[in-house]
Amino acid sequence: MNASTSSATEPLVLGIETSCDETGIGIVRGRTLLSNTIASSMDEHARYGGVVPEVAARAHLEALQPSIEAALAESGVALADIDAVAVTSGPGLAGALMVGVGAAKALAVSLERPLYAVNHLVGHIAADILDDDAEPLEYPTVALLVSGGHTSLLLVRDLTTDVELLGETMDDAAGEAFDKVARLLGLPYPGGPEIDRAAASGDPTAIAFPRGLSRASDMAKHRYDFSFSGLKTAVARWVEQREAAGEPVPVADVAASFREAVVDVLVTKALAACRDHGVPRLLLGGGVIANRRLRDTALERGAAEGVTVRIPPLSLCTDNGAMIAALASELIMSGRQPSTLAFGADSTLPVTEIQVAESS
Repeated sequence: MNASTSSATEPLVLGIETSCDETGIGIVRGRTLLSNTIASSMDEHARYGGVVPEVAARAHLEALQPSIEAALAESGVALADIDAVAVTSGPGLAGALMVGVGAAKALAVSLERPLYAVNHLVGHIAADILDDDAEPLEYPTVALLVSGGHTSLLLVRDLTTDVELLGETMDDAAGEAFDKVARLLGLPYPGGPEIDRAAASGDPTAIAFPRGLSRASDMAKHRYDFSFSGLKTAVARWVEQREAAGEPVPVADVAASFREAVVDVLVTKALAACRDHGVPRLLLGGGVIANRRLRDTALERGAAEGVTVRIPPLSLCTDNGAMIAALASELIMSGRQPSTLAFGADSTLPVTEIQVAESS
């Protein structure tokens, strides 16, 4: 099969995602989700307080085959039925990406099926099209992607041809900041869920933590960019001062105030992008979207400004193979040719490169 002669108008695609610490295998038919199998190595990284690239790569090697078998069993299809294979080429951890890329190439060659090497970040946008309960995604749309390794603001004019990077993190991603602040407060890894739990009983207005790159002097050059390193440092200094004075640290208030600062910056900049570009649509994606305060604030403030906020099912917000398969399926249905075998793992793949090494 080639890209234009699928056995059906809706191709059956197997997607492989290994950009960080989750081995994701997804199977979709057109825009219908058949399987979303994820094997996480998070517990192996918890003892180190963060993702260790070598540990992640080894975990992917061990999880790939059983994850593929589980996905096939869940979807009720055989490997021979697959029309195309898709894989994350980047961005992500180089060693982790290499495992997925190598497996995808071997699978595509052995099955004699076309291979689509795609962008991890654009995949997060594609996750939205697998939501059966949502209206079809309209273009253009602004997308805010927030995860452990990425915080990006994108203008999506077309999922398969035109994704523009408006802004991104200048230092720590939001997810990294959650992990580091959790460690400061003595909370376990991963930090996002722990900060969320602690913040539930805290006062978000208790401490006036800074909003990075939000001053008038920053907006001319960094209107859509993010910086959370200064916020993390401000939290550390505040905690140190309390401890030096022999006073207890109000963990719930610190967590709630920190979370509020992150959410405020994310939503403010995303809605500014919607206003500036005349786009009344905002799509949220990435693992940090699991943060309830972020979702609720985006929905509330979006409604107040006439912006429709779309949030994929939480199972599709974390890194997963289904979003990779969905993006490849869109590429196939739009007539794009498969990738050659010349591509490799690209840890810094720009978001504007939706598909890698497309054949001519």
